Amino acid sequence: MKHGKRYTEAAKLIDRSQYYDVADAVGVIKKTANAKFDETVELLVRTGAD
Repeated sequence: MKHGKRYTEAAKLIDRSQYYDVADAVGVIKKTANAKFDETVELLVRTGAD
């Protein structure tokens, strides 16, 4: 599937083989955000508590 210019530029900034901590992940999200509307980010946290 072919992607647009903005997607390919944002994809270059992300290393998919690396795990990011929360602060770095938020920074990457802010750098790659370029939509023409208000974007939403969802976060899943596994605490392991039962």
